[in-house]
Amino acid sequence: MAERYTAQEMLARLVSFPTVSSRSNLDLIEFVENYLAGHGIASTRVPDATGTKAALHAIVGPALDNGVVLSAHTDVVPVEGQAWSSDPFTLREADGRLYGRGTCDMKGFAALMLAAVPDMAAAPLTRPVHLALSYDEELGCLGAPPMIDNMLSDGPRPAMAVIGEPSSMKVITAHKGTALLQVSVRGHSVHSSQWDRGVSAIANAARIIAWLDDRTRENRDRADPGLAMDPPFTTLHCGVIEGGTAANIMARSCKFVVDIRTVPGETRQMWQARLEGFVRDEIEPAMQQVLADTGVTIECIADSPALAEEADGPAEGLARRLTGDNGRHMVVYGTEAGQFQERGISSVVCGPGSIDQAHQPDEFIEIAQLAAGERFVSRLIADLSR
Repeated sequence: MAERYTAQEMLARLVSFPTVSSRSNLDLIEFVENYLAGHGIASTRVPDATGTKAALHAIVGPALDNGVVLSAHTDVVPVEGQAWSSDPFTLREADGRLYGRGTCDMKGFAALMLAAVPDMAAAPLTRPVHLALSYDEELGCLGAPPMIDNMLSDGPRPAMAVIGEPSSMKVITAHKGTALLQVSVRGHSVHSSQWDRGVSAIANAARIIAWLDDRTRENRDRADPGLAMDPPFTTLHCGVIEGGTAANIMARSCKFVVDIRTVPGETRQMWQARLEGFVRDEIEPAMQQVLADTGVTIECIADSPALAEEADGPAEGLARRLTGDNGRHMVVYGTEAGQFQERGISSVVCGPGSIDQAHQPDEFIEIAQLAAGERFVSRLIADLSR
């Protein structure tokens, strides 16, 4: 007999899989595969290069174009170093809240769409629901692009996507892009007393980081006050740096990671090109006057585009119809929505829970938010059955 779960029961199952981004998510994927198969629904795995993780997508309803994607990521952030009041991977109910890692970000939405599968399968759908579960969103939205490409090459083309990141069931129509650049500076190591004979990788890294900070301040000063984001400008930030071996040795190497949050209309490529131009014109010439083998390497290690507002976007129209929300909402955190949009699929972000709870100890979702999400999915099924 096919298994049925309430949304809360499904959330408990999903939370029980410790799918921290540094670990495999295959146990969760296998559970979902078997659950869908029990309802007569075939699914497709899209493994990563290592074979230790996979995305999954499936179609419920007729194999036709113009369906709607419900999308969630399966990975969660670590719990180490956080003061939890209970086991993070055991769902706990208290005071109208459900506690556990991923309850808000974003297994709550995954639970909603999976718990509704029996209702979807029984409904007279005239357009399909595409279920999509990705991996490594928390590492830079790495798992969604191959999944989306596989969906589009493997079957009917969906018209819209709802990415269920926590938005308190508000309709998010735009968000910033997110990208990570790894910058590696190759210097020349000498004793610190012989400063003129060496090339300090740390000193040159510092000049680059200062350039990033200066550009962010310029962006702040020219920001569009009408952009409903906080802050309403692109930011370039170094959050991780390592280099050097001793205080009295000029550093031969220094590496750091640049976090770029682009407003819609700007891209990682644009900012990487500006950074590379600054390095080429202002940093490397002085370094290579001392030693030709010195220099700077810039590598993009993650890139997820911004979600741009769509004029009369069908996904926005659908989500507003189902939620009743008519406000204009933009956010500064990134999601996989921009990756669906860049492939021509109208997209919005709309899901249960508050982003304020994401990544926090004692992460929770309010039961009322889960109920609001259930109403959303139920209305979607009815909308697609007309």
